[in-house]
Amino acid sequence: MNLRHEHLPRHLREGRLAPLYWIAGDETLLCQEAMDKVRQVAREQQFEEREVYFPDRDPDWQRVIDSGNSLSLFSSRKLIELRLPSFRLEDKGRQRLAEYLQSPNPDTLLLISTPKPEASALKTRWFKAIEQAGVFVQVWPVDLRHLPDWIDQRLQQRGMTATPDAIRLLCDRVEGNLLAAHREIEKLALLSAGQQRKSPLDARYIANTVADNARYNVFQMVDHALMGDARKAL
Repeated sequence: MNLRHEHLPRHLREGRLAPLYWIAGDETLLCQEAMDKVRQVAREQQFEEREVYFPDRDPDWQRVIDSGNSLSLFSSRKLIELRLPSFRLEDKGRQRLAEYLQSPNPDTLLLISTPKPEASALKTRWFKAIEQAGVFVQVWPVDLRHLPDWIDQRLQQRGMTATPDAIRLLCDRVEGNLLAAHREIEKLALLSAGQQRKSPLDARYIANTVADNARYNVFQMVDHALMGDARKAL
């Protein structure tokens, strides 16, 4: 199964977990949140033991598969996390993972995280087989067009509202850096709670409270220059 990350919570609420969840993307905050959602539901379903692997290259798949097939020492169910540095797997890893998923241990859950995949990798036979047995969640970054809605939604989740000008200013200060956006929203929530604020946050308040954490790169500069957007290019 292939899911967008915003559809993952609904899938997790539907019932039994799949034997494998693969979270792929370069947006750190959204990937972390997707993995947290899987962990939370796993705990609710008594996956109480957890093993985490941080291989520099392809992991020791024999060790991982043996652990997945073995009985837990401390609980009846086990969560195994693999945090891989690349989406590509060596032939041995593909084969061992595919073999395991043909008859997975119902008391073991695999949670794999990787950077974003290349489009060609999603069309390979080995990936299609894994996708059929588990759930693949590709995390896309939030672009500037959708960032105001994303920030507005996050503010509402924390019990706050903001004027359109305030949201635009907040977007300018955290563009390209969702971790900073999350941190600033949490800070605003703490400050607003202390002041018992009921009115929407305005641009002046944002200007005095939120630091400039925007991230840009030379490729974005060229794109905006070619589109004739002098302000963004500068």
